Amino acid sequence: MKKILSRADELVLLTVWRLKENAYGVTIRKTVIEASGHDWSVGAIYDALERLTKWEYLTANQSDPTPERGGRSKRYYKITDDGISALNELRKVQDSLWSDLPVLQPDTN
Repeated sequence: MKKILSRADELVLLTVWRLKENAYGVTIRKTVIEASGHDWSVGAIYDALERLTKWEYLTANQSDPTPERGGRSKRYYKITDDGISALNELRKVQDSLWSDLPVLQPDTN
């Protein structure tokens, strides 16, 4: 069953696609914050990552711990073919809704 992406899902999925091999929680959150201009909680990012992984739009792999003492492993994410299809489908919907609309202008009243 196809899932309709929320805006948060879309931003996280696009970010994972953009970051490629460097897509893990910290870099994903930082990139989403920079792109959106809004602060995102760690929980909001991980909720979207968990949902997208459950839907099989992302895969997740644990890295080896970093070499320093007490080093932690990272969970890296990668977009799947289904994830790419979901983004392309969403883009088609958005393009169809935006087509033939005038450029939005703020109301000056």
